[in-house]
Amino acid sequence: MRLVEPTTAAAAIVAGWSRSAEEAVVWCSRAEHPFPADVVRGWWTEPDVEAWLLVSDEGPVGYGEIWLDEPEDEVELARLIVAPEARHRGVGKTMVAALLERVAQTGPAPVFLRVRPDNEAAIRCYSAAGLTEVDQARTAEWNAAQPEPYIWVEHRPPAEVT
Repeated sequence: MRLVEPTTAAAAIVAGWSRSAEEAVVWCSRAEHPFPADVVRGWWTEPDVEAWLLVSDEGPVGYGEIWLDEPEDEVELARLIVAPEARHRGVGKTMVAALLERVAQTGPAPVFLRVRPDNEAAIRCYSAAGLTEVDQARTAEWNAAQPEPYIWVEHRPPAEVT
């Protein structure tokens, strides 16, 4: 599997992976079904957002974004979703690993990701991909500005050898 930049046509495919309004809320905090492809396409034009499609030999199987926060010198992975037929097969873990590899190509930076506490499959996926929960103080600080509390996980680049 490999990451590719999504095409205009991919927006409808990705939007279709959300099978209900409840699933859309868990994915991207928007309760819409069917999910609008133009919203997905609109994300790709946001400044400091890199959108990526994970493709296998059979076609697209995952989608995720890298949000670049240059002032803080950190990155957030966001809006990750796996095609329904590819779920529970390790595709999410592969997606996270591919996005982390992409981030590493631009230089070491801490990578964060927020997840709803009720999204148990995603929590297991991120743990399997090597992400760890941030400390309680930072979680409380970051959740203060959020519409709902999240679990925040992180991936720290290996320490540089001097």
